[in-house]
Amino acid sequence: MKPFLKLLFIALILSGCKEKKETPINKENINQKVEIKYAKGFEIQYFNKSKKLIIKFPYLNAKKQFEYIITTHEDSGKMYPKGTLIKAPINKIVVTSTTHIPMLELLGVESTLIGFPHTKYISSEKTRKRVEANLVKEIGVKAALNTEILVDLKPDAIVGFSMSKTNKSLNMVEKLGIPVILNGDWLEETPLGRAEWIKFFGVLYNKEKEADSIFKVIERNYVEAKTIASKATNKPSILSGAIMSKDIWNLPAGESFVAQFLKDANTNYLWKDTKGKGSLSLSFESIIDKGKVADFWIAPGYFSSKQQMLINNKNYASFTAFKKDQIYTFANKKGKTGGVIYFELGPARPDLVLKDIIKITHPELLKAYTPTFFEKMN
Repeated sequence: MKPFLKLLFIALILSGCKEKKETPINKENINQKVEIKYAKGFEIQYFNKSKKLIIKFPYLNAKKQFEYIITTHEDSGKMYPKGTLIKAPINKIVVTSTTHIPMLELLGVESTLIGFPHTKYISSEKTRKRVEANLVKEIGVKAALNTEILVDLKPDAIVGFSMSKTNKSLNMVEKLGIPVILNGDWLEETPLGRAEWIKFFGVLYNKEKEADSIFKVIERNYVEAKTIASKATNKPSILSGAIMSKDIWNLPAGESFVAQFLKDANTNYLWKDTKGKGSLSLSFESIIDKGKVADFWIAPGYFSSKQQMLINNKNYASFTAFKKDQIYTFANKKGKTGGVIYFELGPARPDLVLKDIIKITHPELLKAYTPTFFEKMN
């Protein structure tokens, strides 16, 4: 894959009609105060020699929260009757989602990653080299982690996620004495909320200040891009999603983080007024009634070409965006072994996702910008 993470240090962003350099992500001028501004799923509390990391929403419809005591003093955790004790900074870690990898790389601690399920899905060139050098071990699949390998690896912690309160694989790992920290970044409802989970990893490595500094740059770049988009004189209509099975069209709901991207890019997402923070499942008839004449079709499921779409459903050809070649997909930009870059890097860099959408829908505003994730479908 191309070295997309270099965009963390060099990129161009326009202000009005004039170009200027966007703020680079670095660890200089670190702010002293760390706050959680957008993320709803976690909280950090500070004590004398310890920190408490509270995961408020570890899985869908969770009725309990999880608490982790982060300390460099093993005995200081005794003052807290609740919470799993984690010694920081972590020296060896296992993560279970590709979205965690950019967070580690941004903080400069990717060398601590020693295990991952389905390593073929890792897109980052930097971490792929570590996989190929056998420094990151394959530990099975998310639903059935290989406990024997994990015991041999002896990680300081495993960062996992769960779809419900019962996760047999993670429960088994905990019984073996390996701390499991649940990460709920995927439940965040805003783009910046997801990106702010870099502060979750900052706590584990005693790098809260660095994480805060990095996030503030991402936030600043996002807000600047949103301001630029607001200057557009037109508001193009947007169709999204596609039929992936059983004649049901899946697309983002009006209160989802994807819909937020489209709103912040100053576009008219045709389903912006629908309820829900996940996805909608609608009939083809209801979609074509509203979306047939949409100006742009962004993220048509997992399709990678127009021909592939037609094989699936010939009626796609009747849409204006299809006829005018205004379909854009993230499915074609992949890492060396097939992982989709958008799924890995996008949650950590919502500023780049937003700029991609602005470049597609208002190209006159970002003339010098090259999209990171999306490309026109052929």
